[in-house]
Amino acid sequence: MVYGLDIGGTKIEIAVFTEQFQLLERWRVPTPTQDYPQFLQTIAQQIDKADQFLGKRAPVGIALPGVVASKGVVISSNVACLNQRTVAADLKARLQRPVALGNDCRLFVLSEAMLGAGRGYSRVFGVILGTGAGGGLCVNGELYQGLQQLAGEFGHQSVAGRVLLQYQLPLYQCGCGLTGCAETYISGTGLARLYSHFSQQNLTTYDWITAFRSGDVVARHTFDCYMDALGACLASQVLAYDPDVIVIGGGLSDLDEIHAALPKAIARHLFEGAEVPLLKKAEFGAASGERGAAILGLQSAAAHPAYYR
Repeated sequence: MVYGLDIGGTKIEIAVFTEQFQLLERWRVPTPTQDYPQFLQTIAQQIDKADQFLGKRAPVGIALPGVVASKGVVISSNVACLNQRTVAADLKARLQRPVALGNDCRLFVLSEAMLGAGRGYSRVFGVILGTGAGGGLCVNGELYQGLQQLAGEFGHQSVAGRVLLQYQLPLYQCGCGLTGCAETYISGTGLARLYSHFSQQNLTTYDWITAFRSGDVVARHTFDCYMDALGACLASQVLAYDPDVIVIGGGLSDLDEIHAALPKAIARHLFEGAEVPLLKKAEFGAASGERGAAILGLQSAAAHPAYYR
């Protein structure tokens, strides 16, 4: 058995799986975002509940927003209390077992590559388009991590200059501290920002969907700009990683209009002869994070069998 936890900005999802990743139980609790001891206590309580459900201890894998940098320190997380903390080590001390920790976007890719829409492909690049934007690369069933665990952080690459000029867009400040990050234009929040910019009103993504589907001219212009920015960003990933398939998840992945327009949007930013790879929707959707965490948890447990005897 294995536990997969998906840490979000508002909730923590806990799932109990068999070794074959059959779901046995799932529940969620609010995320303590400002109080680190309370965060650790909340996780410990949920693992104790899961242990009681199974009647034994099981490995733990956790997907969280942010980067697990050198020496296990978490950085750039939108769960503020986790930044500059050694979360895995602190939880290991609390839970008396190893805790496998990974970036939520990267573990989404691992889940889809091994169990979902990317199953059977060698090089799977995953993209999450939600409140933020990020992803990762899985090669032959293993995450490509890199020296600083930064591979796939395309949301913090700069937006294409040609798109900025063509649509006369301002440079937006990103939560990471940089200016002009692609995430501020191509995430769900970014789409709402673009619509507000062109309409000169304070509007949401839901406002844009309603207006776009009713034929509103400004909403259509916003969509053209958004797809151009997204196409340029993903074309850069094609040139960098040359994947067999791109799997797309996150809230915006539910919009068929984006999927239909994306191949041509990417192609516009590739040179002649370079092809757009296969594009697929994520199979597990919002559940991919917890499944990816569970996979990571089992991989870690194989190296520490004594904890589960």
